[in-house]
Order: sequence, then C-alpha cells, then structure tokens
Amino acid sequence: MSAVSRGAVLALDQGTSGTKGLLVEEDGRVVATAHRPLTQQYPEPGWVEQDPAALWGSVTGVAEELAAQAATAGTRVVGLGLSVQREAVLVWDPDTGAALSPLVSWQDRRTAERCAKLTASPEGELISGRTGLPVDPMFSATKAEWLLDRLDPSREAAAAGRLRVGTVDAWLLHRLTGGATDATDATETGCASRTQLVRVDDAEWDPDLLDLFRIPRTALPRIAASDGTGEELGHTRNVPGLADGLPIAAVLGDSHAALFAQSHGRPGVVKATYGTGASLMVLNPEGHRPAGGIAATLAWRRTRDGGAAHALEANIASAGTAIRWAARLLGTDSAGIAALAVDAREASEVYLVPAFSGLGAPYWDRGARALLVGMDFDTGPAEVARAAVESMAFQVADTLSRFDTVLGGSVAELRADGGPTGNDRLMALQAELIGRPVLRAGRPEVSALGVAYLAGTALGLWDDADLPDLTPQGTRFASHEDGAWRNRRMAGWHDAVACARGKRT
Repeated sequence: MSAVSRGAVLALDQGTSGTKGLLVEEDGRVVATAHRPLTQQYPEPGWVEQDPAALWGSVTGVAEELAAQAATAGTRVVGLGLSVQREAVLVWDPDTGAALSPLVSWQDRRTAERCAKLTASPEGELISGRTGLPVDPMFSATKAEWLLDRLDPSREAAAAGRLRVGTVDAWLLHRLTGGATDATDATETGCASRTQLVRVDDAEWDPDLLDLFRIPRTALPRIAASDGTGEELGHTRNVPGLADGLPIAAVLGDSHAALFAQSHGRPGVVKATYGTGASLMVLNPEGHRPAGGIAATLAWRRTRDGGAAHALEANIASAGTAIRWAARLLGTDSAGIAALAVDAREASEVYLVPAFSGLGAPYWDRGARALLVGMDFDTGPAEVARAAVESMAFQVADTLSRFDTVLGGSVAELRADGGPTGNDRLMALQAELIGRPVLRAGRPEVSALGVAYLAGTALGLWDDADLPDLTPQGTRFASHEDGAWRNRRMAGWHDAVACARGKRT
C-alpha cells in the first residue's frame, strides 16, 4: 500500500446520545473536537426510535465544524474514519438515500415476543450457533423483519432492490459517498456481524437466516473490509463542509473502535466501554467458545491481511441509561447525579438493577424488571443517585467474572473508556469490585480515537507499532478492599438481580 502525504484524520463517532468528532494529526495530537447531541423517541412502551434526518444532521454538523477548524489551523484532512452505534436498523431508498423508516434503536424491545418464540424453537439454536449471539431484540434481524413486514409485506420491493435495510454504518456510507458506496463493515456489532444474519465463522450473509427472517439478499448491502484507502469504502461526495474525494479509510462499530484504541489491534486486552449501555470485549485468537452470557463476534477485517479478527463480547443493556433515569427522577442532570451520589450515607447499600428493558449480559433475561432494593426510611435522593452510579460497576464486575471463566483464568486488569469513566468514584469502586486494577483511557472519546488510528494506518500516516506512542496515558485505579468486603457487596448485588428476575427464594 502506498503512503499518502502526511496530514490529519477526521474521525466521526456516531452514537446513541449524539455524534462526536476528532481531528487527529500525524503526531497523534487531537487538535479539534466537536459534538452534536441527539434525542430518542418512545412512541409506545418498549419502543425506542431516533430520527434519521436528525442523525444525519448531527454527522454533517460535526464534520463541517471539524473541517472548518482544520482549515483555520492550516491542517489538511487526508481521510475519514467512522465509528457507529451498532444494532440499530432502518430502511432507506437506495436511489436517493432518503430514510423510509425511523431508526429502530438497539434498545428497542418491540420484537421481544418474536424473540421468545424463536428461543423456544429449533431456530433459536440455529441462530446462536451460526452467529455466536443470543436471540434477543437488541440485535438487528427481528427489527429488520418487523420494518419490512410493515413497509413491504410481500417483499416485492426488497427483492427487486428498490429499498435497502441495514445498520447505521451502511446508511451513513451511502450518504457520505453520495450513494456511490453500498457497503456495511463486517466487524460492526451493529453492522454485519451483529445483525444475526451473518455467519460469525466467515463473515458472510447466511442464506438460511435470510430465509428465516424473510430478508431478500438484494435488500442488503455488501460486506466490506473495515479499512482501506477509499476503494473499499468509498470517497466523500456532496457532504456539507467536506471536500469531495476524501477517502473513507475505516469504519468500525463504536465498541470495536474502542477495543482497537485500547489494544492497538493486539490480543490480551479486555476493555469495558461505558456509554448508554456497556460493552466488554477481548480479541479471541485462541478460539475460546462463548458461554455464560458471553457472545462471539467479529472485531475487524483489515485489507492488509484479508482475515477477520474474532472477539468475545458481552453487552450490558443499561449503563448510562440508569444515570439518565435517575436524573429525570430527581430533576437534575448526569453531573448532578454524580455530585449527589457523593453525599449518600456510607452505611447505605441500596442497589438499582436497571432492567428497564430486561437484562442483557450476563443474564440475557427479557423478563427482568428494574428494581431498587435495600431501601429504608433514611433512603433519599443521594442514596438513589449512588445506586444508579454503582449499578454500572456492579454489572461490569458481574460480567467480567464470566470472562475469567471463558478465558480460563483471571483477567489481569480492565481497561475502561467512555463518558461515565470520568467519575473517579465509579472507577475506584470498579477496581474494588473486580479486585484488580482498572486503567482508565487517557481521552474520553476512545471510539473516535480508535477509528482514527485504523484509518491512519490504512492511509499510511502510522504503522501499528506507532500507536502505543500516540495513545494518551490513562489513570490507574487499584483495589484496596479485602475479599470479604468484595464478596459481601457482590452477594448483595446478586440478591438484587435475583429479585429483579423473580428468582429469589
């Protein structure tokens, strides 16, 4: 691969709560940032949607702002990297790129009944065996089926190629390239490998699963590599503020991008990304079999070697969601919840199980219900706030123990990233609950940084060996409590989870 002249990568991270962006120069410095928030809509109980037009506006707004800052600083943008939220799905017109449906969120539960029937049928084992994923409304297939049932019940338009159904990356690639690229990144948990339509072994659409969900192959984008110099993923065209012809050099799911930033593409690192939900992931070159709520997925497929890197992942449904719920309840914001939690009584052990739409990893229990457990007459707003913050740490600790089992030994440390990790008390508690160090990333925008790194290596700005020197140093949190304290607190959490699942005896 021939290197291009040196410059900067413009990285876009399109997430559930908004779109963030970074401008990363060749020395690794982040010289500009931008952000546009997004909202969600809840048209019926259990339904979670977003407006595709607002989402596209957030992407173009961030790109335009970063391009303007680059021009002011005299920095030349040489390519784009794109990380995205993953399992959300929509339908669009392949000729115009116009969305024909809302974006149905990965949090959406409208297909819970369909998933329950599949789980109880032989098809449930077929889905899990081929895709490495549990049958759950979080993943894209049942949502895509639901949308097509309403927009194209006969599948005539889909079969004729007159509409496209896919994940956020595929739609954004279509829009960013002016319709020239019709691809979905094979790695993205929200994209191909997380749709439950792709075989995890070889990253190809599975004909049996397409038949099961009645999704014509002609309605799906092609599966592409995760990086390139533009030939694979396309070049920008008619994007406000961006020059035409910029190569889109990398596309990753947001959690995969965070893993790339944390691991620099090398095995052995277990990372936890804290966001609206939470994701724990580790590369899996040894081929450990998923078990105990841990799923198999694809990490990335790079053009330089053509092979897909496999990973193990666990998806926690509600992390930052718990903070936003508590903020609405208590009439404040996320910062207010963090501040309020500091005032909680030390002796209080109130647990929030944030099963607002069931529990994801490690239980995958669609029937679980959100509960506050352990309240007394002295429980007040501060204790509720602390329970919301701590619920993230308890869920990650609970899930990490399953990684220990699957990987055949205790994980030495956990690398943490995402907005909530800015809370020192949360990170300190996380270290105590897992009984080992937590290394917090040196920048909060790790997903954007990871896809910038992958794009930069594809474009020749860096080699993989350069990435550790480019990565900002993080903060390490150590464990100080003894095993008895840890066991007592985790026992309290497990008791609360059992109550939420209706399984306490």
